[in-house]
Amino acid sequence: MLSTLRGLLSFSGYVINTLFWFPWVLSLGLLKLLPIAPLRRLCNWLIDGVASLWIAINNLNQRLLSRTKVVTHALPELSPRQWYLVIANHQSWVDILMLQRLFNGKIPFLKFFLKRELLYVPFLGLCWWALDFPFMRRYSKSFLAKYPHLKGKDQEATRQACEKFQHQPVSIMNFVEGTRFTPIKQAHQQSPFPTLLKPKVGGVALSLDAMGGKLKKLLDVTIYYPGGVPSFWDYLCGRVPQVELVVEERCLAQMNRLDYNRREDKGHFQSWLNQIWSEKAGKLAALENQHRQQDR
Repeated sequence: MLSTLRGLLSFSGYVINTLFWFPWVLSLGLLKLLPIAPLRRLCNWLIDGVASLWIAINNLNQRLLSRTKVVTHALPELSPRQWYLVIANHQSWVDILMLQRLFNGKIPFLKFFLKRELLYVPFLGLCWWALDFPFMRRYSKSFLAKYPHLKGKDQEATRQACEKFQHQPVSIMNFVEGTRFTPIKQAHQQSPFPTLLKPKVGGVALSLDAMGGKLKKLLDVTIYYPGGVPSFWDYLCGRVPQVELVVEERCLAQMNRLDYNRREDKGHFQSWLNQIWSEKAGKLAALENQHRQQDR
């Protein structure tokens, strides 16, 4: 009963906080539609600042009500004046809250790749639009076979979205697995990684290409839930005692020199990301083993 009350209070806090900042975010988003470059840059700076305040209050909500202990291993030196590409394993909606809690104020505001359907989420969809989150529409092979003129549209949308980030430091967040991990999805994919889905390199490669070398650093985040993967409601109710985050900074200089449209370079991209994912699987296994030994 107490945990349910905590969850309701926490959820109400998120809703009230969102409704408070929504008019500010939307107004700035509409204002930057005017074709005046200095005004657009000013609006982008203001809207990211407003969004950071929004996240800061959400983080306070989490500390007061959810009370989850966040353990961060070996956090590298970070800067809000640097462009970053951020990738992470994806298991739960809680992942997004953890990333925002970890990085808010330390690096530029995180811009997530989102499914286009999320544009229609009440209030949040318009906020994400105003913040220039890239909205992706993925087409199946069968759909593209029926409508071949749509081939490449998703890649072009990614490129156009990333081009907006040229003039102000930004952190582009990409869940390269494409969807949340479940054992069923892992088995269906025949993924070689026992606790991860296969990584998809397309979004990463297109982001690097569109940003023209500005993305010099990769932040590779490994998210581990010692008590098992929680639901968003579990987290709100304070049923997630601890989350562990491992952040490794990697240089992107070599990857910026590759061309994803060349078959050989495409293979290099995939091998590079597969190696990162293999190391991530090892980190998750080590954390799991460590907690099992502690529980004995």
